[in-house]
Amino acid sequence: MEPNDDFQVIEYLSKKGYNRTEAMLRLESASQDVEGKAIPTRVEETGGLKYGKAFEVMRGWIEGNLEIYKPDLRRLSWPVFVYSFLNLVSDFYPKESHTFFNAFRSHFENEHESDLRALKPISLPEHVLTNSIAKIYRGSKYRVTMSQVAFYNLVQFLESKEKEGGAVIISVIQSSLNVVTIDRSADHENSLSRVLHRARAGEDFPAEDEGIPGHNPGSANTDQNAGSTVLTKLRLGPMPMEADLLTDVRFDLEADDARKPPTDGQIALTEHFEQQIKREESEDAPSRSDLPLPQSIARDVAMEVQKVKENRDRFKLDARTGGVGPGVSVTMFTFHNTNDSINCLDFSGDWLLVAAGMSESYIRVWSLEGKALPSALPSGPTTQAPSASRRLVGHSGPVYAVSFSPAVMNSNPLSPSTNSKHLLSSSTDKTVRLWSLEAWTCLVVYSGHDSPVWDVTWGPFGHYFLTGAGDRTARLWRTDQIQYLRMFVGHDQDVDNVCFHPNSAYVFTGSCDKIVRMWAVSNGYPVRMFTGHTSNITALACSPSGKVLASADDAGTIILWDLAPGKLIKRMRGHGKGGIWSVSWSAESTVLISGGADGTVRVWDVLLPNDANGTGKAVGEGGAGQKMEGNSQMPAVGAAGSKKKGKEVVVTSDQISAFPTKKSPVYKVKFTLQNLAIAGGAYLP
Repeated sequence: MEPNDDFQVIEYLSKKGYNRTEAMLRLESASQDVEGKAIPTRVEETGGLKYGKAFEVMRGWIEGNLEIYKPDLRRLSWPVFVYSFLNLVSDFYPKESHTFFNAFRSHFENEHESDLRALKPISLPEHVLTNSIAKIYRGSKYRVTMSQVAFYNLVQFLESKEKEGGAVIISVIQSSLNVVTIDRSADHENSLSRVLHRARAGEDFPAEDEGIPGHNPGSANTDQNAGSTVLTKLRLGPMPMEADLLTDVRFDLEADDARKPPTDGQIALTEHFEQQIKREESEDAPSRSDLPLPQSIARDVAMEVQKVKENRDRFKLDARTGGVGPGVSVTMFTFHNTNDSINCLDFSGDWLLVAAGMSESYIRVWSLEGKALPSALPSGPTTQAPSASRRLVGHSGPVYAVSFSPAVMNSNPLSPSTNSKHLLSSSTDKTVRLWSLEAWTCLVVYSGHDSPVWDVTWGPFGHYFLTGAGDRTARLWRTDQIQYLRMFVGHDQDVDNVCFHPNSAYVFTGSCDKIVRMWAVSNGYPVRMFTGHTSNITALACSPSGKVLASADDAGTIILWDLAPGKLIKRMRGHGKGGIWSVSWSAESTVLISGGADGTVRVWDVLLPNDANGTGKAVGEGGAGQKMEGNSQMPAVGAAGSKKKGKEVVVTSDQISAFPTKKSPVYKVKFTLQNLAIAGGAYLP
C-alpha cells in the first residue's frame, strides 16, 4: 500500500466515524518513512551500523567522565572494539566492519599496533575462523579489572541509553568479557592516589591480569574453574654444590689465602665463600637430581675459585645513596662496515672473544685483544696463518642467536683453562649448531624444531642449553644427546627469547604474543605466566639473586617481575621504540643495564620505585655521544643526523644514566662478574 493510500483510508475512516480503527492505522503509519518502510526505534534494528553507533556513545561518555574513573573505563574500550569488529565480520557485514575498524582504530594504535595489523585483513566469516589473533580472542573471554564504582556507573549509563546502543555494549560485555571488580580501599595498586598518579604521568598500561587469556597474576593456570588462584611453590635458591666440588673449592681458597693474605679491610676468600657464595642443601634450593649434571672436574674447581675472587673484589653497586646513582661506566665495542649484516652478538665469559651471527648465514668470531686465534687441528700445506678472527660456516640461513659456553677469566697459568670452549648458534634453517673454539669447526647439528630457531642460550653450568623457535615451542637440550629432553608448549606465537634461572631449575620464554612464561625443568610444566607487556617481548634476564625477572619489549618498556608471588614490581621506560634487545644484571641484583635499537645504553636503579620523584623526558634516538643523566633532556637527532625534531619519550625516575651512541644500535649488553658493563653494536651510517 502506498503512503497516499494510507492517507485516503484514514480520511475515509474519520468521515465514517470508525475512530478506533483510524487511531490504530495512524499509530502504524507513524513508524514508517515516506516509502512505507518501518523506522527503527532501537540501535539494534539498524543492522551493521549498530556497533559503530553504540561504541561511539560509550566512548563519548567515557571521555567525558571524571578523571578518577577514566583509567578504568578506558581499559574496556579495546576489548569492546575487537569483539564488536569480529561480530560484524561474523554476521557478514563486510562494508560496515571495514568502516567501523577504520573509524576507531586510531585510538588503539599506540598500545595494540601488532594486533590491529593482524586484524585489518579480516573481512569474511571464514577469516575469523582462520586468523590466529581472531581465534585467540574468540576462544576466551577478555579479562578486565576495574573498580566497583566505575563499573556500576558504566552499567547504569548503558541501561539509561538502552535504545541508543547501551543494550549492544551490554551484550558484548556479557558474552565476551570477564569483568573483575575490586574495592580500591583494599587494593594498594589500584588505590585512588596511585590511579591519579598514573593518569598524571600519562601511563595507560594494562593490568597484570588483563587480556587473553584471563588469569590470576602470575598463575600459569588459565582455567577459571580449576583453582587458578593457587601458585606453584618455587625453589629459587642456588643449586647446591656437589660435595667433592665444595671440598676442593674450599681447599684451593685456603691455599690462596695462605699464599696471598687479604689486605687491610679485605675479607679472606674462605670467609667470603662461606658467607656469600657457598651453596648447600636447603628448603628453598632445588635438588641436584632435578637436573643431573656431569661429575665435576678440575676446570669446574678453577671456575668456582675464580668466581669467588671476582665476587669479593668486584666494584660494588649497592643502590642509590643520597639521591646519587652508582657510578656505572660502559665499554662499547662498535663494529664498522657491516652493511647491516649483523643479527646478534655475544661476549665470552672470559672476555677474550666476541661472536656475531650474520645475515649471510655464517658466524664471525673476533679476539677482543687482537691476538691470533690458532686451531688445535694439525696444519697442512694449504693452512693459512692464524688471524684475529675466525669465520664459522655451516648454516644455510641467517644466524639469529649465538651463545658462548660458561667461562671466567683466569690469570693463573698453572690452573686449568677456564676459557670458553664451545659456541652455540641458531638459524632460520631450523637447526642449532655446536662449534668447537679450539678446532674452529662444527661438532654437532641439533634438529628438532620445524621453524626458524630465533634464540639459543647455555645453562648456567653448561651441558644443557635452551632454544626458542617459530613453531611456538621452546626446547631443552643436552650437548651429549642429539634429541631434545623437554618441549615447553603454551605460547600462541613464536618464542623469540629464552633464558635460564640462575639455579638452572627453571627456564623463561618470551613471545610476540606479549606473554612471558616460566617453566619447571624437572617436568616441563608451566609454573608462572606474566602478562602486562603491550608489545612483542625482545629480551629476558633473571637476576643473580634468582628472585626477579626483567623482560623488555619493542615498545621501549622494561618490566620487573617478582617471581615468588608472580607479580609485577614496576615498569621502567626511557628507550625509544624499535626494541630493547639486551638486558643484564649487576652481581648484587640492584642495577640493570639495557641496550637496543634506539642506539643507547641505559642504566637503571632496580630498588628505587619509579614514581618516587616524578618523570623526566629524553629522546629515543642516538645522540652525539654525550652521557645523559636520569632526568636530563637532549634534542632529537634524526636518523640521518639532521636536527629534525623527534618524538619525546617519557623517562621514569629510576633511570640512573643513559649513554647515546653515534647511530649504533646496541645488540648486546653484559655485566662482568666484577660489575664492569660491556656493550656491543654495529655502526649504521
